[in-house]
Amino acid sequence: MQIRELDLKELENIYDVVKQLRVELSYKEFEDLVYDMRHIEYKMIGIIDKDELCCYAGVAVQTNFYYKRHLYVYDFITDTKHRENGYGTMMLEYLSDYAKMAMCENMVLSSSFQKEYAHQFYEKQGFIKKSFTFVKGLTIS
Repeated sequence: MQIRELDLKELENIYDVVKQLRVELSYKEFEDLVYDMRHIEYKMIGIIDKDELCCYAGVAVQTNFYYKRHLYVYDFITDTKHRENGYGTMMLEYLSDYAKMAMCENMVLSSSFQKEYAHQFYEKQGFIKKSFTFVKGLTIS
């Protein structure tokens, strides 16, 4: 088993896991967004066991007024076939070390309000519910 940064040649394998959470996302849109996110230095981190991607995290070091320098976890998914095997905990421990090495003060993620099981997991891992996220869709003409 290894935890490592994934590269663009592995997008199809990454998508197979990401689509389990982002069900509305087509492969083409996923690929386009990965390329768009390069400017924020979006990193794709995976746990690989027996040549299979078991857990995926998409992250970027960010800075703002409220979290200061922090690691933002945009995507965090454990493949459904590999849940309850400790991969999520391993990944968060790895990301915590990654954030410390990047001189981050916090690690931040957002989770859908319907995912109570995920919230319990995050709280067990030391995360605190800090705020609500509000989204307003815009029409682009």
